[in-house]
Amino acid sequence: MCGLTGYWTTSGHSTQEAEAIVGAMARQIIHRGPDDQGVWTDADAGFALAHRRLSILDLSPQGHQPMLSHCGRYVIAFNGEVYNFAEIRNKLNSASVASVWRGHSDTEVMLAAIAFWGLEAALQQFVGMFAFALWDRKVRSLSLARDRLGEKPLYYGWQGETLLFGSELKSLKAYPAFRAEIDRDALTLFLRHNAVPSPHSIYLGIHKLPPGTFLQVHAGRKDARPVAYWSARSAAEAGQHNLFQGSDAEAVSALERLLVQAVGGQMVADVPVGAFLSGGIDSTTVVALMQAQSTRPVKTFTIGFNESEYNEAEHAHVVARHLGCEHTELYVTPQDAMDVIPKLSSMYDEPFADSSQIPTYLVSRLARQQVTVSLSGDGGDELFGGYSRYFWARNVWQKLGWVPRSLRAALAGVLTTLPPSAWNTAFHKLERWVPASLRYANPGDKLHKAAEILAVRSPEEIYLGLVSHWKNPDQLVPGGHEPPTLLTNSAHRVDLPDFEHRMMYLDTVTYLPDDILTKVDRAAMSVGLETRVPLLDHRLVEFAWTLPLHMKIRRSQGKWLLRQVLHRHVPQAMTDRPKMGFGVPIGDWLRGPLKPWAAALIEPGRLTRENFFDPAPIHRKWIEHQSGTRNWSFYLWDVLMFQQWQEHNT
Repeated sequence: MCGLTGYWTTSGHSTQEAEAIVGAMARQIIHRGPDDQGVWTDADAGFALAHRRLSILDLSPQGHQPMLSHCGRYVIAFNGEVYNFAEIRNKLNSASVASVWRGHSDTEVMLAAIAFWGLEAALQQFVGMFAFALWDRKVRSLSLARDRLGEKPLYYGWQGETLLFGSELKSLKAYPAFRAEIDRDALTLFLRHNAVPSPHSIYLGIHKLPPGTFLQVHAGRKDARPVAYWSARSAAEAGQHNLFQGSDAEAVSALERLLVQAVGGQMVADVPVGAFLSGGIDSTTVVALMQAQSTRPVKTFTIGFNESEYNEAEHAHVVARHLGCEHTELYVTPQDAMDVIPKLSSMYDEPFADSSQIPTYLVSRLARQQVTVSLSGDGGDELFGGYSRYFWARNVWQKLGWVPRSLRAALAGVLTTLPPSAWNTAFHKLERWVPASLRYANPGDKLHKAAEILAVRSPEEIYLGLVSHWKNPDQLVPGGHEPPTLLTNSAHRVDLPDFEHRMMYLDTVTYLPDDILTKVDRAAMSVGLETRVPLLDHRLVEFAWTLPLHMKIRRSQGKWLLRQVLHRHVPQAMTDRPKMGFGVPIGDWLRGPLKPWAAALIEPGRLTRENFFDPAPIHRKWIEHQSGTRNWSFYLWDVLMFQQWQEHNT
């Protein structure tokens, strides 16, 4: 796990000037690679490349980057890990490609593979998480590539006659001629999704390279477009049209084999490795399979909160004790969590408003005190049907789709007559009579969210409503127009028979890379921690898409097949509990200790002067939130995170 950045320009820079410029760009991302820095320039071509290294494999100087290929043609700066590099190295040895290896890093193997097979064929060979920049000295071309699921970030874009690229926007902004012009259309997308979705960024002219693609740029050409070498859509459609034909027991064994392979491969490192553990299905499965393959107790890490509805530490402690892990937990106070807020605008580099960014940073900081690599359980919900919206959306439409929209709108009004806290109290009193599969954390918030989408015309509109914050964001941003996305453009409709599977696919290509993986990458890298996500091994992803829906969702409970694997290692009672999520009580804090800070950021006069938002709807939601009649924390946090980001980045 590292950081990279660079530029390609027609402006004449001497070697000394180029090294100074790209070195300054790299210093902006020193947190991604505190162990080493390297620069490489081709002044005649106007190209400069820099790398910040977090040493994970081959800690010797032989792993230094940017790295030159054996043949001398290619130079690479690489962020991430290719887990099957030893297997690829053996293939290359069999082909007598490299008789002498300088070290044992995956970077050196990647270069040899690209030189032998070519870029796209080599990408097909790589199993891992990665983003890299590759300079071809022979033909003077630049290639940028990103892993299949989008675990590692990569930004790029033209500023005049200069192409900029890097792991984080802050490195691009350090280029002397960078124009930091906010894209108001991207701002509307941020308000809907609480993150700026790929391929957009918050700045005009700067893009995120989409997952599973590469981009090749040649001198004098600005028209290069990303090319897919792997497609989540193709994997989903092919899988569902060629379903797994075995029995339930055979499916459990097949999944376990893939999980063991993925987890074992991602435990390889020359530095200490641990895992995040919440006690939920996904992280417990990862940790259980780590411990089964380890001769020593696995180091696990959990953050606890004193507020019971947000606290997973007790569950994690029970699981860790059962598995024999070396477990570390830290209970944090509201003040500990709120102290993180001033760091967020720098940490996330562009507006980002998933409030679980706060505990994610805290658990990353805790883990970094003992390990350099931490595995996580992200991806299980998207692959195996874990989110409650997969049940809610289908059930709501089946039960209410035939009801006239006017009556559904009236029902929505009834659901919002009580504040979420009152619904929570009512559900808590009835909990003993409700099956475990139908119990939800914070049911009041979910009822209010359901109320917002009751008047829709189709199940797809239900999904869009459930994943949206501001429902009409272009009305909130003066001069902003919401661009079409994978969620709203019918040209991107996926050919899947089940509505639940269509939701899982959309989450996999939008919410997962744009929110979840971004959240984890920036939080962990801010403290120099590498995170790995075994459930997103693309071989496992492709297998998951061959599974019929009943192997994922049964009796209104998701992740059925994943649970069966877990129950081979951990008693069912230990993990059979309502899904909690990983959050903090932002809604309560905005009425309490965060109120002065928030009120200053969204003061109507200030919003009017800055002219990024219409202050009226924001003020209405602020007043309603303060009164306790509604919980508008998601909406307000979006605006507050932009305001804080803007305050520190303009």
